Amino acid sequence: MLQKINHIGIAVQSLEDSLPFYRDILAMPFAGVEEVAEQKVRVAMLGIGESKIELLEPTSPDSPVAKFLEKNGQGIHHIAYEVDDIEGAIASLVAAGARMIDDKPRSGAHGTKIAFVHPKSSNGVLTELCQGGH
Repeated sequence: MLQKINHIGIAVQSLEDSLPFYRDILAMPFAGVEEVAEQKVRVAMLGIGESKIELLEPTSPDSPVAKFLEKNGQGIHHIAYEVDDIEGAIASLVAAGARMIDDKPRSGAHGTKIAFVHPKSSNGVLTELCQGGH
């Protein structure tokens, strides 16, 4: 079901302030910034091997990322696992007893389909399933 770690999401207050560390100091290849209106975030993607780092900046005070930042401060927000069949992965997780935030895939950054597993089912870690995109 899981192919690899697609990306690690890191919640930040400001892409402008955070991006130079990853892009310039760590010299990660920068793939650009995209707004994901449905999630109320702007994301910056950076490459690392076969995976990515996704910096998440809220675009609204009611964004889930804004709420995360208020409660936890900046830091790791989620881990995203790549799957080749997101609908099948959701069905398999539900059948195994996992609690899902998304019972159907929704649109994510860079043309992906995404779905989140509730942290109560994954030992406190927000887990994302991710299919497709670039």
